[in-house]
Amino acid sequence: MDERDMRHTSSRGISAPAAAIGGILLALAMFAGGWALGTNRGVVAAHLPAAVGNALGAADESEPADVDFGPAWKVWHILDEKFVPAALGTTTTSTTTPQQREWGMIEGMVASLGDPYTVFMPPTDAASFQEDISGSFEGVGMEIDIVDGVLTVVSPLKDTPAAKAGIEAQDKILAIDATSTENMDVDTAVKLIRGPAGTTVTLSVLHQGATKPVDISITRGTIDIPTIDTKALPGGIFVISLASFTSQSADLFRGALRDFVNSGDHKLILDLRGNPGGYLDAAVDMASWFVPAGQVIVTEDYGGKQDPIVHRSLGYDLFKNQNLQMVILVDSGTASAAEILSGALHDYGVATLIGTHTFGKGSVQELIPITADTDLKVTVARWLMPKGEWIQRTGIEPDIYATTTIEDVRAGKDPQMDRAVQYLETGK
Repeated sequence: MDERDMRHTSSRGISAPAAAIGGILLALAMFAGGWALGTNRGVVAAHLPAAVGNALGAADESEPADVDFGPAWKVWHILDEKFVPAALGTTTTSTTTPQQREWGMIEGMVASLGDPYTVFMPPTDAASFQEDISGSFEGVGMEIDIVDGVLTVVSPLKDTPAAKAGIEAQDKILAIDATSTENMDVDTAVKLIRGPAGTTVTLSVLHQGATKPVDISITRGTIDIPTIDTKALPGGIFVISLASFTSQSADLFRGALRDFVNSGDHKLILDLRGNPGGYLDAAVDMASWFVPAGQVIVTEDYGGKQDPIVHRSLGYDLFKNQNLQMVILVDSGTASAAEILSGALHDYGVATLIGTHTFGKGSVQELIPITADTDLKVTVARWLMPKGEWIQRTGIEPDIYATTTIEDVRAGKDPQMDRAVQYLETGK
């Protein structure tokens, strides 16, 4: 997870794909296309057996008129009367409580939607989620998602155990400690991959373009989510590298732009490679430095369930009438809020995109408290670029295609950055 503060219930987030591992499983991810924090703390307890209703509190939702819950309660009572847990040997007492069984019913209902980003989180999972987004956690440091039914790495975070072990964006994770990931959801995978610092996890990984998987052993560590870095290059080129869209990112970006302006340079490279996204509001705020007031940055489409929410430029427009030359570096790990920012600046002709196609994360999740210690993360909308394009799974194609291989990285080379510098120096 990243540093976004879950207590800010008015903030909306677009996370990166599903979960951040070992700490960086961004609810992003952590958060599949993204997420937003809800303000309703409802209690799902309608029409439950007395033991469950007492455990949850008074119901505040009515039973749907066109649904017969009779079969569910019939099964409940049959289990009470007849179930003998084989794993418990000679005892005939189930180890599950009525409340735990009720959590399982909700999980099954949510799973029936077939959406990997819509998840009910019982107390233990909800607590882990909160830990993930605290900003520092223990794990391997990578973002994962389900792509075409396969558990896939969105992006390893820079300088984390995952990156150092050789995990790459778009890697397919086929097994975790010899447990197959076939039909495994993201949350289950997160539970298996994360763990205390100093312990190890072995992933069976199929690199992009490879025909045979390799086993990669990763020693878990303490993950501190990176934020922003700046540097000046020869030729009057200024580089801002943004690692994620946290609750602090907009202010940090403002400071980086101040340094850029004070440098007197007019050529800017914004490096969003491997950025899994985060807060939607941060992306809108950052885009507002380059786009005139009132112009559409991103639209949240709720599929007719409510009116769309159109996020427009706040109109900082710092570089109006300035001779700004700008490149945004993107790759397959550029997702969610990072795609919102790069897509908007590209659509308005502010920046040239260089690199490879982006991840393609185009949905919005809302985190809704169900009880005092359980949450529901539910997909509520899809987001559209300024021209109305939905990029789910297709991503954004760069203007100039450039790659950086693992061999380049190991040799300390960065052909994509070199290509961006060449473009700013020559215009081609």
